[in-house]
Amino acid sequence: MSNICITAFKWVPPFAQGLVRDLRVRWALEEAGLPYSEKLLGPGEQNSPAHRSVQPFGQVPVYEEDGLTLFESGAIVMHIAERSEVLLPKDPAQRSRARTWMFAALNSVEPHVQNLTTIDLFFQNEEWAKQRRPAAEKLAQSRLEALASSLAGRDYLEGSFTAGDLMMASVLRNPAASCPLHGGGEHVTGARPRT
Repeated sequence: MSNICITAFKWVPPFAQGLVRDLRVRWALEEAGLPYSEKLLGPGEQNSPAHRSVQPFGQVPVYEEDGLTLFESGAIVMHIAERSEVLLPKDPAQRSRARTWMFAALNSVEPHVQNLTTIDLFFQNEEWAKQRRPAAEKLAQSRLEALASSLAGRDYLEGSFTAGDLMMASVLRNPAASCPLHGGGEHVTGARPRT
């Protein structure tokens, strides 16, 4: 029996609710059917020496299980997915394709969407942000259009739901990702997790 514990924030401001990256980890654990407990951090606790000893950047989530401690949501989801054929199929080629989409979500799509969000939430009245925003929006939109094209009317990135879909859907939850996925991708954009 595993003793998985996820560290997350007890409270986040309304604009961040549903977007904090522990959601990805919780979703992966639910898909994999792995039970877990949670440790919730109060305001400021992310900067405590105890938390910084397991998460050097003072962020969430943190994954702890029987002496193993992981941080960074992508690494944690990959670890969980390795234990679940729902998230990473048994076929080696399909597993590799699912991993490819996980990395695409984190490296090819999320940075551009997050850049736009950062501009809009924290710097919208700054002159430099007003000048930067059109180019940032164009870059984010080009990535989202490429994703829509890759889906080509399908509900999943690789035929069935995988960790790649989970990671991409978590990126697309960001309000800046007004993604043009018409005619497909309904599952990728939010029909999961299952209840």
